[in-house]
Amino acid sequence: MTTVDIAIPVYNEELALPRSITVLRRFLAECLPQKWGIVIVDNGSTDGTLAVAQALSREYSDVTHIHLDLKGRGRALRQAWLQSGADIVSYMDVDLSTDLAAFPRLIQAIEEGYDLAIGSRLLPGSRVRRSLKREALSRLYNLLIRATFFTRFHDAQCGFKAARRRAAQELVPLVKDQGWFFDSELLILADKTGYRIRELPVAWQEDADSRVNIRRTVMDDILGLARMRLRSYAPHRSRVRSREG
Repeated sequence: MTTVDIAIPVYNEELALPRSITVLRRFLAECLPQKWGIVIVDNGSTDGTLAVAQALSREYSDVTHIHLDLKGRGRALRQAWLQSGADIVSYMDVDLSTDLAAFPRLIQAIEEGYDLAIGSRLLPGSRVRRSLKREALSRLYNLLIRATFFTRFHDAQCGFKAARRRAAQELVPLVKDQGWFFDSELLILADKTGYRIRELPVAWQEDADSRVNIRRTVMDDILGLARMRLRSYAPHRSRVRSREG
């Protein structure tokens, strides 16, 4: 049976974490036929998040936790994915902003032969509720990626992704960013070197309690894109066009 690890990066989420894990476990038990496990990755929290993660790990046999002293979503995913023994590694944001109904389709895409499967808020069929400012910034940023790198995916930053373990083990060590740009860098590398990417429309709702510093994130992303523009890309294997659906 295929095994799936779902990483949940968290920073100062002691209040949201118990509810999110309860909702996620119930959904997975009812809707995901593969054998699954949840990995809470506490990256540098200064509140009681670690204690909550430890308590959840003790309570549920299908929940484990990792503690990192330093912040960074990329750092959290790097640790969780590279140490995973599951056939498929994945992650989602702790606020569960992306409708979980799309998650089994991500896993199915990997089982069908894709190397990565990603949720997209910018495909036809996606349903998104967020501020006009964030919508405009997201569209502009992803347009910049497509225009600069000639990539085929539409949404680099949606916190809802899955990957074949072998692809993750090959790609993640090549990613330099430890923060929010991790996703963009991973996908650009994957696309430019021939990995197969499946992009799926999702329903997504903005979290009113989001901890993202938009101005800082935008600056980091621009610097990351400038760094990657100077990078050379050696093909991993025969290029296969990504498909949308």
